[in-house]
Amino acid sequence: MTTEQMLRLNGINLAPYIQLATILIGKNRYGGGNMFRHQIDTMAVLIDYGYIDAILLKAAIVHDILEDIPDFNHNTLLRIDYESHSVYELVMQVTKNPGESKPDFLARVLDTGSFNAKVLKVADRISNMVSLGFVNNMDFVKRYADETERYIFPIAELVNKSMLKELQSLVESRRKYFLDSAAACAKPEKPSYTDSSDFL
Repeated sequence: MTTEQMLRLNGINLAPYIQLATILIGKNRYGGGNMFRHQIDTMAVLIDYGYIDAILLKAAIVHDILEDIPDFNHNTLLRIDYESHSVYELVMQVTKNPGESKPDFLARVLDTGSFNAKVLKVADRISNMVSLGFVNNMDFVKRYADETERYIFPIAELVNKSMLKELQSLVESRRKYFLDSAAACAKPEKPSYTDSSDFL
């Protein structure tokens, strides 16, 4: 991070958004941890890639609130500061609408999402793919890796080739883990020397 980026980050009013996101602490994640940590991790991915944009970082901190808190009053978000309306609009772009299928949602982000919406979605998926390393359900791992390749790779291709490269590496490593686990399960078990049948 350059000094210029540090100064820009220092001038962004993030604390009220972080406070709001703590409502997600009680939402556990499939791979461990909770949804609040995922919001912060998504923001960290963006900073890691040099995105020091106030609207984008604020949206990253609260990007799952509308979807994961059904009774959330959106006016709470809109009242935070003068950028809240822009933050809300960006969050809406990366929020799945009621009744909208996952493929339709991801296609919408690809086809009509703003540049920031696409970048945010890719950062979100990088965070999720890292967490996938702690998931032991191989069917879920395979399905999520396939979904990432089919829907998120094209989004990353449009906005950031370096983020795409990281996603490709994550998908490859998760698939290798899947294949290694499948191979291990397929190996016949060796007979136990404590089995009484060995002494017949």
